[in-house]
Amino acid sequence: MASSLRSEVIKLYKNLLYLGREYPKGADYFRSRLKAAFLKNKDETDPEKIKQLIARGEFVIKELEALYFLRKYRAMKQRYYSDDKP
Repeated sequence: MASSLRSEVIKLYKNLLYLGREYPKGADYFRSRLKAAFLKNKDETDPEKIKQLIARGEFVIKELEALYFLRKYRAMKQRYYSDDKP
């Protein structure tokens, strides 16, 4: 694996690990799933396939961020707006 791709994969893993701390099912659950996903593809040597996997990981990051923003939005809405309509 090229050095630049290796650093991208490590950066992706660290970002996902950081985002997984707030995962609804727990950080340990997320960490074990993340590790399994990365170990499953550890022997991949084709640079194009590695780039596809990195793109998929970046998509997962965006989905996690959307999940967290939605959770925060719902908490704020519940806190400041009442459901009672006159």
